Amino acid sequence: MIIDFNNIEEKHIEGFKGGNGPFLTRMSDDGKVKIMRNILQPGSSIGLHTHEGNCEVMFVLKGEITFTCDGQKETAKAGEVHYCPEGHNHCAENLTNEDAEFFAVVAEGK
Repeated sequence: MIIDFNNIEEKHIEGFKGGNGPFLTRMSDDGKVKIMRNILQPGSSIGLHTHEGNCEVMFVLKGEITFTCDGQKETAKAGEVHYCPEGHNHCAENLTNEDAEFFAVVAEGK
């Protein structure tokens, strides 16, 4: 199955998961797995949330994103992956002056 993000409408979500600023996403969701291409603009963030019944893999395509995962800060740059396992919490913020683009997969548990 091919997912062409160019043919998926981009959604603008303000304050995603309680964060700040705009979050831009193109998403495919079959009820078991969400596959997304996202943009986090400068100064924008995704609020702190816990992954209950799923996990998330976030591959940074462009720029850098600062994550706080279970209270520990880490910064992922283009080419690096941030992983939040089931039962853990994280948030993300773009502390730079450039858009941060990332590919994310949220997979449901059993």
